[in-house]
Amino acid sequence: MLILAVDTSGKHGSVALARCGPDDACQVLESVALSGGTFSAELVPQIAALLARHGFIKGDLSAFAVVSGPGSFTGLRIGLAVIKALAEVLEKPIAVVSLLEALACAGDSRGRVTAALDAGRNDVFLGEYEVDGAIVHLIREHVRNRDEWLGSAGEATIVTPDGALAEGARAKGWRVVEVERPRSDAIARFGWRKIAGGAGVSPEALEASYIGRSEADLFVKGN
Repeated sequence: MLILAVDTSGKHGSVALARCGPDDACQVLESVALSGGTFSAELVPQIAALLARHGFIKGDLSAFAVVSGPGSFTGLRIGLAVIKALAEVLEKPIAVVSLLEALACAGDSRGRVTAALDAGRNDVFLGEYEVDGAIVHLIREHVRNRDEWLGSAGEATIVTPDGALAEGARAKGWRVVEVERPRSDAIARFGWRKIAGGAGVSPEALEASYIGRSEADLFVKGN
């Protein structure tokens, strides 16, 4: 199956094309960076060019994976709108991927895991999960004041791409795994697991996840 994955949640984004099989293996054919602030003008042409470089057309796509949040209100809206339109026309399933969920799995940790992303304005986006290999159980996703969070007791492993958050959590004695922010190649692999497990959604069910932030406040610092 041919999977197209899109991430427009941060200052910069990316789009990836991957060929995935029934054994859960995904070969990422190419991942292309998207410049921040130009998603609306850049995303559709980049998708067309990516398909053309590998000898495919839109009709060859089997499924889609897209980051649903948290992140920039405008960026998420653009990415979701493009994927929704393509999936609706092609009648293909969509894997909705939380950036926090992908981040929690990127740390290769098991048990209670908290994914943390800088949300700006001294806030932190937090995703709490129980992780057992490829099986991820959501406990909750929420936004919290950074100082309050760092001052709370915690036993979970903290997974974050943000050096300042990692340093603050380590100073509290927490277990910390510092990783790179997941990009669209990782989203493609993560999304394929959802599709293969029957967790794809229809275009009508595709929604962004802003995790309790007002439109004026929705902004994640890119890494």
